[in-house]
Amino acid sequence: MSQYTLPFTLAFTLLSILGAVLQPQNGLVNFALLVAVGLVSLMKIPTPWRSGLLAVLALTLTILLRLNPDDKLAFYGLLGVLIACFLLPNLSNLVRIALGVAILFIAIPIAGLTNSFLFELGIQIGIFAALALGLNVVVGQAGLLDLGFAAFFAIGAYTWGIFGSPQAAQFIGGFSAGGLPGNYLYLFMALAIITAAITGVLIGLPALRLRGDYLAIVTLGLGEVVRVLANNLDKPLNITNGPQGITPVNRPEVGFLADFLRAIGAERLYGRPVDEPIAYSFFFYLLVLVVIGIVILVNLRLANSRFGRAWVAIREDEIAAKAMGIPLLPTKLLAFATGAAFSGIMGAVFAAKQTFVSPESFTLQASINILAFVILGGMGSIGGAVVGAAAVTVLNIGLLKDFSDLLNTWRQTGVTILGYNMANLPPQLNPAKYERLVFGLILILMMIFRPEGLIPEQRHRAEMQEARQEAQEGGAK
Repeated sequence: MSQYTLPFTLAFTLLSILGAVLQPQNGLVNFALLVAVGLVSLMKIPTPWRSGLLAVLALTLTILLRLNPDDKLAFYGLLGVLIACFLLPNLSNLVRIALGVAILFIAIPIAGLTNSFLFELGIQIGIFAALALGLNVVVGQAGLLDLGFAAFFAIGAYTWGIFGSPQAAQFIGGFSAGGLPGNYLYLFMALAIITAAITGVLIGLPALRLRGDYLAIVTLGLGEVVRVLANNLDKPLNITNGPQGITPVNRPEVGFLADFLRAIGAERLYGRPVDEPIAYSFFFYLLVLVVIGIVILVNLRLANSRFGRAWVAIREDEIAAKAMGIPLLPTKLLAFATGAAFSGIMGAVFAAKQTFVSPESFTLQASINILAFVILGGMGSIGGAVVGAAAVTVLNIGLLKDFSDLLNTWRQTGVTILGYNMANLPPQLNPAKYERLVFGLILILMMIFRPEGLIPEQRHRAEMQEARQEAQEGGAK
């Protein structure tokens, strides 16, 4: 560690915090805080200093977000602190838990009560992270390329969507015309796990006898079969309502949560009476946090279990794994069922949150996106899957949209930058419309400069380093 690393990091962080205190609405100062989070997380400084600086930065960013709930940079900074406290080595569990609880259950809700977009972004990140963790079991740990993973998400969504809406009365005589009450969602979340896992086994039985590209093509086809069925099961019995989708899907009652928010004085914070939309936003935010916490815990337990070691053995060398007595088909089916179960439970939550289920939400593009989360974060890495999902979600929903709004503002006001009048920008230049292009460029750059992902699994990192070393030695010869 350089003798100047700690003083520089400490000085920059303290100056950024001082600037935020003096000018809390200054965008440049808030950007400096974002840079400070990166420095504290990445620079080689003593662990006690790192823990303390992360805590001070989290407190500062929370205050900024309370003063201005629309401050996206402060939110991204808090997200960075949250990721750092769970992924950086050597931090004590007490620090991880304290910072995690403070950010997830205090900082974001305080701002989210005024700016519900923060809740929406958190919910989207949680849903996509659970999907990425499910596919990470299949692709990252077991090495089985699945291009139809969105099918299990659809199974979970339709499991609740059909019975939690008037749709079931279309083909079940005597069924409640309004569907099951919203509080049945909790039961159907468990049923969605079972239904999606069974579907995963049924899809896996014919597919898992294949390997490599053949497996990918078959899973792609079977995933599309589920979407096409959802699109066409509106006759002769109207089960899914076809391409029109199912609406309205019932939600659980949140009166208890609204009463709790009123009791703790949230109305003063919110600036108006706590209404149903904000109560539901907070409810689904908390529900997604609980589900993603369970999913991460199960992932960690599975990764260190004999099943996790068996999946890794199959991924590394299927023939050697079979020779060592690992039953290939049952072990692969377990991976498929496990990943499908994670996707299914989030599907049920997604249906209740959106109050609408349509086949258009579960296309091949959705499966490709989930696979990209895993690849971007690092295949086989639990933290990588979460970070990959968070990074892409923030990019698509937050950064590109904000950049588009900034360009529109510059275009309308005629700002001149580097001698160019921004009023002359073509109206077609809208980064939010090119999210696929930007996303593709990021993936290409990742594969060139960091093919192991943002947070690679230890084994994958060693393999990539060995491959690069062999390539360099071969070029030297």
